[in-house]
Amino acid sequence: MIEPLDFSIQLPPSQPPVTTTDQDPPLPMFLFVHPSQPPQQPPQQPFPPVNTNQDSDPKTKLTMSLYSTPPQQPPQPQLPLPPPHAPRRNRRKPSHAPREGKSPIIPPPFPWATDHRAQVHNLNYLTENLITTISGDVECKRCEKRYQIEYNLEQKYQQVSSYVAMHMHEFHDRAPKKWMSPTLPTCKFCHQENCVKPVMKKKKSINWLFLFLGELVGCCTLAQLKYFCKHTGNHRTGAKDRVLFLTYLELCKQVSPDRWTL
Repeated sequence: MIEPLDFSIQLPPSQPPVTTTDQDPPLPMFLFVHPSQPPQQPPQQPFPPVNTNQDSDPKTKLTMSLYSTPPQQPPQPQLPLPPPHAPRRNRRKPSHAPREGKSPIIPPPFPWATDHRAQVHNLNYLTENLITTISGDVECKRCEKRYQIEYNLEQKYQQVSSYVAMHMHEFHDRAPKKWMSPTLPTCKFCHQENCVKPVMKKKKSINWLFLFLGELVGCCTLAQLKYFCKHTGNHRTGAKDRVLFLTYLELCKQVSPDRWTL
């Protein structure tokens, strides 16, 4: 930038006038140039010296805290990212086949049972082969005597299947209380009522048709009922009343497939 210049005119000292005939000579002019000075700024006061003495004056400590740099905050820890969602597993379909190493074909445990697990013959086959009575082993819980009970096939099947068809809409896919806690037969030896239970050893040798006709399927455990549903292609997860309901429906279908469709 161009700095401004100061101009001043200085006249010579006064002298007595000189009389001349000719014209007066011009007066001399003097030009003085003074460079402009920049505006002066007030001098900055230096920071007071830092006193490291622990026994210094409290005022000095306050002065140090004012001029000192602010303390740096420690970096905040970063929150860990949430783990990625695990891939959704596809629901495994129920398997009807036995475990590896076990044959799907078994010796029929009863004349009215097939060579497949948890399967019984239909009513036509049983009638043609003159199988009209279904028997099963029972044991008294009081006197511990074992004997057999026989049911008429056509008569008992008609009784149970009619009850299922009549009250199907009331079940809501759940077994009624009379199936969940069945009334047991009376012992023919000690005559104790509600005291005779069916004998069940292995799952593959359970007398399913005998239990169905006597409405004693509820004596089975939940594991035994799931075994039945597994080998008959029914849904086997849930409470016992649901699995028991499916077991009764499946046995109705096996005995009379033309009449029942699930």
